[in-house]
Amino acid sequence: MKAGAGATVSRAGLLGAACSLLLLTGCGTTDLTPIPEGFPPGIGAPLPLVDIDAPGRSALQLRAWAEEHADGLGIPVVAMESYGYAAAVMARAKPECGIGWTTVAGIASVESKHGTHRGADVGDDGKVSPPIRGIALDGSPGVALIKDSDGGKFDGDAVYDRAMGPLQFIPETWQRWGVDANGDGVVDPDSIDDAALTAARYLCASGGDLTGPDGWQRALLTYNQSNAYMNKVRDRAAAYSVGRRA
Repeated sequence: MKAGAGATVSRAGLLGAACSLLLLTGCGTTDLTPIPEGFPPGIGAPLPLVDIDAPGRSALQLRAWAEEHADGLGIPVVAMESYGYAAAVMARAKPECGIGWTTVAGIASVESKHGTHRGADVGDDGKVSPPIRGIALDGSPGVALIKDSDGGKFDGDAVYDRAMGPLQFIPETWQRWGVDANGDGVVDPDSIDDAALTAARYLCASGGDLTGPDGWQRALLTYNQSNAYMNKVRDRAAAYSVGRRA
């Protein structure tokens, strides 16, 4: 073994031992801010002013803000823009709701790893490809039975419905709540812009005031009727609220 290599191994061993002994001091990391308890999770890093009526993909105005925070949170920059834009739109459209971008991010993390499930990628235009589709909702053990509601138009299945896109909407819900958030004239469940704003609209309509525990929990349980799911979203959103990876 070369002397240099031996020295490297020795230093690595000492560093590992030091980190083991000093774990609570954050050796090698600053990611030790405690994750807040309780409901609702915090709203996270404040958003800059956004002209939500600007033509085209208005979420692009949040690029500098997203680049400042996304890497530390493990969120794609374009996805981060989408979550922030959704919160900004709802702050004007329904200010009494008070939804934070962290809640939308928490759901997207659980549902699709921010649009990266199974190797999918979030493009610069917000399009997630290849499309993310859930299992057929065919009533098999542990699976809801939801027969086709869209002729396969959105989910590609003309027999049963499947959850779609980075926020995993079923076709029936998408057809009622889906919105074009990026100004391309298409209401697309595979656009993380459209999906994030649709999720925010749906949550605000379902929960009312999301700044309190009752409204926030009601909204999440409408999105997915599972306490375990709600708590997982809360944990991830709360982590994001203090700048930690979830």
